[in-house]
Amino acid sequence: MATLNPSPPAAARYHGDQAVAPGMLDFAVNVRHARPPQWLIERLAARLPDLARYPSHDDARLAQDAAAARHGRAREEVLPLAGAAEGFALLGNLRPSKAVIVAPSFTEPAVALAAAGVPVEHVVLEPPFGLDGVSVPDDADLVVVGNPTNPTSVLHARERLLAWRRPGRVLVVDEAFADSLPGEPESLAADSLPDVLVLRSLTKTWALAGLRVGYALGAPEVLARLSTQRAHWPVGTLQLTAIAACCAPGAVAEAAAGAVRLAELRAEMVAGLASVGADPVDGRGPFVLFRMPDAARVRSALARNGIAVRRCDTFVGLDETYLRAAVRPEWPLLVRAISEVSR
Repeated sequence: MATLNPSPPAAARYHGDQAVAPGMLDFAVNVRHARPPQWLIERLAARLPDLARYPSHDDARLAQDAAAARHGRAREEVLPLAGAAEGFALLGNLRPSKAVIVAPSFTEPAVALAAAGVPVEHVVLEPPFGLDGVSVPDDADLVVVGNPTNPTSVLHARERLLAWRRPGRVLVVDEAFADSLPGEPESLAADSLPDVLVLRSLTKTWALAGLRVGYALGAPEVLARLSTQRAHWPVGTLQLTAIAACCAPGAVAEAAAGAVRLAELRAEMVAGLASVGADPVDGRGPFVLFRMPDAARVRSALARNGIAVRRCDTFVGLDETYLRAAVRPEWPLLVRAISEVSR
């Protein structure tokens, strides 16, 4: 059964990139590749001469049309974002009277909502972090849930999420990692529902964390409310170009093929971690949450040996016994290092 916790402390602003020093082997950040693919670099570079001009309506429409076609939605149901994190920052514009966040989860929604003066409660899931027997308070008019969830990597059934719909409530589903799963199971991105807002990120799959690229999918009325009090030209030319490029059919096919390879790699990594005494959570995302004895000491020892993993005691519902590691082909180096520092 879930329990309710108060809003998170300032530690919620901690993110995995803070664990990574230059030259470290990075398992702390969930970006899939070390750099964008060459075709995407060239596509973005071709727009550099246009940066003297403000982002155009044509660029915005091309980005919206590409994302709309990718998910079978209408143009008016797509809102380009400066990363999915901007979507969380805009949630206060919906003017909820009470927000509920299903945790453990990405910490930015709680930070943004609290800053907007919105009362926030956490429904904290117990291991193995599924939704069996879980409900949310009836008076919540905003519910935020990740799918698959960061940091647990657990994928929730869409039917369970949709069961939380209520008159006057907006359900926000963070699908930042949905395209990392083969076939994107349980996604709500293609569902045109008046009270469901889906946030998508392109920074993880396409190694664009430094550009900040994403989009929201939802009813035009909800998107209009979401974008009130937003700055002019909130998304730049390169960001709009990236959305159009990464939502094109060829790019979607490339990402889908990569998701299959990633799933195979993840299974190997989970088995490797279990072989050295770690207890991985059963998940599907491009990262592995695992528990192990003396995890804080292990994390510090790994850092001294040039390997970064994500601490998890900054997430509501987790403590220092948990660590998170991105799925990377170098996982044998991580497993070997854990074995050595655990002796």
